[in-house]
Amino acid sequence: MGTAEETPGGEETPWGEVTPDAARRLLVAAVDAFAERGYHATTTRDIASRAGMSPAALYIHYKTKEELLHRISRIGHDKALEILHEAADGPGTAAERLAAAVRSFVRWHAERHTTARVVQYELDALTPEHRAEIVALRRETDAAVRRIINDGVAAREFDVPDVPGTTLAVLSLCIDVARWFNAQGSRTPDEVGALYADLVLRMVTARS
Repeated sequence: MGTAEETPGGEETPWGEVTPDAARRLLVAAVDAFAERGYHATTTRDIASRAGMSPAALYIHYKTKEELLHRISRIGHDKALEILHEAADGPGTAAERLAAAVRSFVRWHAERHTTARVVQYELDALTPEHRAEIVALRRETDAAVRRIINDGVAAREFDVPDVPGTTLAVLSLCIDVARWFNAQGSRTPDEVGALYADLVLRMVTARS
């Protein structure tokens, strides 16, 4: 039940903010099932079975399968946004802050690749109301990166003719790590984060 990387942040207990324990176990099982089979191909029976519970037990904690997806998506997007805000509001030059943001954002998508695939790629399965909520968080994510790049342009650290387009490219590059990262591969999450930070700084033509 569950993978080693299912924690949305750095908590010792995976998804520790989800209580009681039964609700957390169901959420962990849903992350694995959605990532493996896709949201639409996963049934509530699949999720309950992975959690070692009966289908009826699931409905005590979550009214619908979509409610589970929304909870996963909300927690994941909140954590991703927290990571970017910490870097954007941190000390240092724009180049240092952009590198820190990319390193942290990529590391999260690598370490939590199963969770991140669900968080980032199952958006269309949400109800219109829930989707609008998550889209608003994604706009905040975009704004955090765009602010750092704008700061770099203003300080003449960066040469970026198209800030919105470059922001989209940076975020897309980082998020895509969740698609291909393999924990048994040759690179660690930290190494991928460092590589991508260097690539992004080259992208914005950071001046020495």
